[in-house]
Amino acid sequence: MSDTIPPDLERWETRFAAEAYVFGTAPNDFLAREAHRLSPGAKVLAVADGEGRNGVFLAERGMDVLSVDFSPQARAKAERLARARGVTLHCETADLRHWAWPEAVFDAVVAIFIQFATPEFRPRLFAHMLAALKPGGLLFLEGYRTEQLAYNTGGPSDIAHLYSEALLRDAFAGADILLLESEDRDLHEGQGHHGRSALIDLIARRKPG
Repeated sequence: MSDTIPPDLERWETRFAAEAYVFGTAPNDFLAREAHRLSPGAKVLAVADGEGRNGVFLAERGMDVLSVDFSPQARAKAERLARARGVTLHCETADLRHWAWPEAVFDAVVAIFIQFATPEFRPRLFAHMLAALKPGGLLFLEGYRTEQLAYNTGGPSDIAHLYSEALLRDAFAGADILLLESEDRDLHEGQGHHGRSALIDLIARRKPG
């Protein structure tokens, strides 16, 4: 496959073409629980935001949200959801491997289930997310742990794309880790994430200066 064509784009375009929202329209539980850390007016980047459920949720809380995803089908659904909720969501279609990442612009970066990233790309992706934050800005990340393979209720089937506490602690050693915890809980996020799941949550703050 050409490096200019995002991996799996055709598969995701087909999946997102369905009328129903694959991952539902409610925000991710972790994000909803921790959004109190952000204030109205905060400038937020929602990475690989898909059909927009998380970006729209933050916009409803008065935040200025840039929602980025590589799927035109997903972007169209995100814009439709924003209109239905009566909020402004700034949407951009981009392959994050080649995107011109902003630097020191955002008060928060939200990265929920971004495990499309290969082990080779992942360090660069994580570095871009931290660099996009203003000093003191917050990164919110939730993903699947390696134990998710036993549940088979969503997420990648390749263990190399899954996380562990050691992996994330090492990846974000240059930031202040405010929260890093593993838990097994039931997800009800459309048909995409449904059932008992092995999850890991991270909140990291870009160090001042």
